[in-house]
Amino acid sequence: MIISVASGKGGTGKTTIAVNLALSLKNIKFLDCDVEEPNAHLFLNPDITTKTEVKVTIPQINKEKCNYCGDCSKICTYRALGVFKKTILFFNELCHNCLGCYFVCKQKAIEKGEKSIGLIEKGYYKNIYNQKAEFLHGKLNIGEVQAVPLIKAVKNSITDNDNGVIIDSPPGTSCPVIESVKGSVLIVNKYIDKSV
Repeated sequence: MIISVASGKGGTGKTTIAVNLALSLKNIKFLDCDVEEPNAHLFLNPDITTKTEVKVTIPQINKEKCNYCGDCSKICTYRALGVFKKTILFFNELCHNCLGCYFVCKQKAIEKGEKSIGLIEKGYYKNIYNQKAEFLHGKLNIGEVQAVPLIKAVKNSITDNDNGVIIDSPPGTSCPVIESVKGSVLIVNKYIDKSV
């Protein structure tokens, strides 16, 4: 069973609820998917045992092969490529790593490259029953704008053998939140009731 704790805004107590659920249940894996500001480790105090770098595939342009036809620019929904008379510009921050440009390039001027977007730290915390449980969180590199690939990498640790998983989601309603709660059987929506 996967339980996600989410909210439409930050500072409402998502992490507090997620951490207390994890501490009070037996054999629960905890994933902090708020990769831009992971803070569950401050409460669970896990013993971190491994750190894994997460990379995404990005296009690399070989300007010697490029004939500046502009096919790569036309297919790029996010306008990460700009093709001019004798120049091609690549805007790394706009690229969503789809590699559409790689597939449409007839000149084979676009090659696959890699860039690091962050890391995953894995370890173990102890619950109130003094049992060890698995802990993972992602840490997005400073200045990186693509959180979804890192969240996917954190969630790839979920297996069929897991007794249960608690996910601390990022705030808001954007793509990182949707990726965090995808596949959950229960979403705890933490919000502030103004009528109280």
